[in-house]
Amino acid sequence: MVFSSVEFLFIFLPAFLACYTVSRRKNIVLFLGSVLFYVWGEGWYAGVLLASILINWLVGLWIVKSAKPSTAPLAVGIAANLLSLLFFKYLPFLTNDILGLGFDFANTSLRLPIGISFYTFQGISYIIDVHRRDAPAERNILNLGTYIAMFPQLVAGPIVRYSNIAKALHSRTLTLENVRTGVLYFSVGLAQKTLIANTMGQLADVLFAADASTLSASAAWGGAAAYSLQIYFDFSGYSHMAIGLGLWLGFNFPENFNFPYISESITEFWRRWHISLSTWLRDYLYIPLGGNRGGPLRTYRNLWVVFLLCGLWHGAAWTFLFWGAYYGTLLILERLCLLKALAKIPKPLRILYVLLCALIGWVFFRVERIQDAFTYLGRMFGLAAESGIGDASLLQFMDNKTLLVFLLGLAFSTSLGRDFFPRLAPADIGRVGVRLKTASWIISGLLLALSAVLVTAEGYNPFIYFRF
Repeated sequence: MVFSSVEFLFIFLPAFLACYTVSRRKNIVLFLGSVLFYVWGEGWYAGVLLASILINWLVGLWIVKSAKPSTAPLAVGIAANLLSLLFFKYLPFLTNDILGLGFDFANTSLRLPIGISFYTFQGISYIIDVHRRDAPAERNILNLGTYIAMFPQLVAGPIVRYSNIAKALHSRTLTLENVRTGVLYFSVGLAQKTLIANTMGQLADVLFAADASTLSASAAWGGAAAYSLQIYFDFSGYSHMAIGLGLWLGFNFPENFNFPYISESITEFWRRWHISLSTWLRDYLYIPLGGNRGGPLRTYRNLWVVFLLCGLWHGAAWTFLFWGAYYGTLLILERLCLLKALAKIPKPLRILYVLLCALIGWVFFRVERIQDAFTYLGRMFGLAAESGIGDASLLQFMDNKTLLVFLLGLAFSTSLGRDFFPRLAPADIGRVGVRLKTASWIISGLLLALSAVLVTAEGYNPFIYFRF
């Protein structure tokens, strides 16, 4: 069950909010509602989520009860979390792609539980923070279960750290201002998903499914651009919906995207894209590996390893590994010389450089085989051999609606989108004038109505990060 579905919008969410609002035991309602949300889509795979909660709760208690500071509980906890992820997410890749054993997993009941990559990382961050004494161990398993299973951010993040919401788990106050801002966040996110991401997804699907030799350069570039817009508005839209739901429930989840397509370097891009993952990798992997301590060579090694694992986290395939290595290499090159060179050129050219690198990267992220990515890139750059029919231009694949949404996506992925909602961030709660408050309710209502129509009228509703 995704947020942009009839079942969620018209059945689950209204029933849940009604129960949550009137109940005094809000954590019980939130936990049970989150488990129901997960069972609705996953059935018995909810047991994996419940096992994760139990293991991390026990490990947290084990850490604080150790007579002396010991890494043994932490090691056991991290291993348990990673073994679960390894089995469900990477077993087919390891046995078939690495070892070449040729097992037919398609005819088995084994599949990737939704959200496992996200709640596994949250469990790991919890026990590490308890080990570091950055957060107290949660003695009430219901509170920890509510944190890990909380349905607004369960499926696709943002990756929320326990220390950031520990106080709210024990005591929180619901305010009308939080609800207003939450509704605005949710409606904007839902519109991002249903209006822009879904429309761009249909265009990207057609262009990437076509024989690359039949595409003109404009069509190939258009396919890469459409997928870039799809994944951005799909993921940032879901993050906005999660933040909005969190505000309704009394929690402040972190921003996950900050208009990455206006970045002026790849280093800046990764500070703006999937921020909760970038900071997680920095704090729990890059810094423990040594960070930028120990000289340039170790720094470059750490960067490359982190992004190789970042690629592997996104998916169990060679294309994702290549994608991670690609970004790791770009970051190393920027530290070596590119950042100094970029500082000497005009800002529009710096942004163009980032967009070019991102478009190339998304091609590897989108296709299933690395050789397919190079073939597609060959059409983009005019390097592929002509087939005699490579004249299908981009406009042949676009109707008026698709063209309009494409232009809207381009506009709202830039600073125009950032300036359109200047007071969207939680930091601005309480400083919004009466007129802006009224306008936000009107905008929210219009966006929700439009999105609801699209959800009920159109059958195309994929979510890239749903089973992740």
